[in-house]
Amino acid sequence: MSDPNRTYGQRKPSGAAGRSSAASGRPAAGVKRPEARPAARPVPERPAAPAVRQGDDPDNGKRGFKKYMPTDARITSRGGLRERGFKWLVLMILSTLLQLVMYITVLTKTDEDDFALVSLCFFGYLVVQWIYYVVFSLLYGRRMELELIGFTLSAVSMVITASIYPDGLLTQFIATAIGIAVFAVMIAFLGNISFIVKTRLFVGLIALGLLGATLLLANWHNGAKNWLYIGGVSIQPSEFVKVAFVYVGAATLEKLQNTKSLASYIIFALACVGMLFLMYDFGTALIFFADFLMIAFMRSGDVRTIALVCAALLLGGILIIIYKPTVTDRFATYRHIWDDMNGKGMQQTRTIIYSLSGGLFGVGIGNGKLRYTFASTTDLAFGVVCEEMGLLFGFAVVIAFIFLLVYAIRTARFTRSAYYAISGCAAAGMMLFQTALIVLGVTDILPFTGVTLPFVSRGGSSMIASWGLLAFIKAMDLRTYPGVMKELFQAESRG
Repeated sequence: MSDPNRTYGQRKPSGAAGRSSAASGRPAAGVKRPEARPAARPVPERPAAPAVRQGDDPDNGKRGFKKYMPTDARITSRGGLRERGFKWLVLMILSTLLQLVMYITVLTKTDEDDFALVSLCFFGYLVVQWIYYVVFSLLYGRRMELELIGFTLSAVSMVITASIYPDGLLTQFIATAIGIAVFAVMIAFLGNISFIVKTRLFVGLIALGLLGATLLLANWHNGAKNWLYIGGVSIQPSEFVKVAFVYVGAATLEKLQNTKSLASYIIFALACVGMLFLMYDFGTALIFFADFLMIAFMRSGDVRTIALVCAALLLGGILIIIYKPTVTDRFATYRHIWDDMNGKGMQQTRTIIYSLSGGLFGVGIGNGKLRYTFASTTDLAFGVVCEEMGLLFGFAVVIAFIFLLVYAIRTARFTRSAYYAISGCAAAGMMLFQTALIVLGVTDILPFTGVTLPFVSRGGSSMIASWGLLAFIKAMDLRTYPGVMKELFQAESRG
């Protein structure tokens, strides 16, 4: 045990002198008696903490509120959120100016018979965007980065449709407006995780019912059986089932982390993929299967179960090829499109030739040649964008979908529930995978499956589904729900 009278830094006396000093209680020669400590000074009260900002927290830096979200917004002392709304106004103005340039270019080449309708649709779409901005950004303080991507890409779709197929512009405008409304409504419902878990079975049954009705009632169209006609309006139910697929998958695996929950989702996924195969809608079936792998692995991490499912699907594909040789006819031209340029390889060869001929900045809206090829506004929409608006613009479209996935992955670390992380990443991954299929398919790097490009290709069902998938990514971000952020902030302050 150390000597309490010892002064550190000096030698302790040894021998008899040391012992005698200790026995007598007097300090030895050269050893100073320790001085009494002064009384502790009173600590002044700490002034009230200022409003918490990014990187700060109510516990003076011990636990950062930033762990709940990445934000450049100002968080007040009561947990309220004050976004820097000026930047969203600037970006909205820039997006509107870009759209006006495209709209004016189209209107200068529009026939007189279609001029009024095209002008009305363009103007109406701008009004819808600004109403959304005023309500949700100015009044509710919501961020706008995802909405701006959706607005701009949807505007490209309307420009392509008005330029090539003006008769379908009104339908596309209505579908876009409905998609934005669906986006806003879904965000409101997605804020309640208990409601999501309770309704997952109901939504799953509706999804299976839609695919079953399509399989029984739809007519064959372009080699696939995936369209229903109701009152003269064509609907592609498999597009809506994409939203339900993410909704059900993430909700099923959000709470239950056992083999039973994974098995339930496997059965649901295989039922969806199986019916899509029977419809010969192989592109959509492949998208569903890829998304299933992403959702299952994100939640369970069970590589063996997922490998077993992949092996079973591979075996099923082999059996289909053996007993249904007509299926292989759809992929017969893969890597051989230049051998039949005017036949089965016409769409892809024309897309490659005309896209490259447009150069970096394009030949101008309305001046392209790919527009005269079959399915130019749907399956070949990406080629039209590259030819008429330039390869740089086409590259920017692809970058937008990559950004959505990066945004989802980054935001997943800050979600308040596994559901939001799974659903957001699954939705972003689905759109990026679908984009890869169409971009790599028209260039013959992958087999051409004929899927649509989200937001850009003409089609009401596809447009509504794209906005629905975007809602999952938006719901990931806690900044979308100020009330939830305030509760977390107050809990952090009490903890």
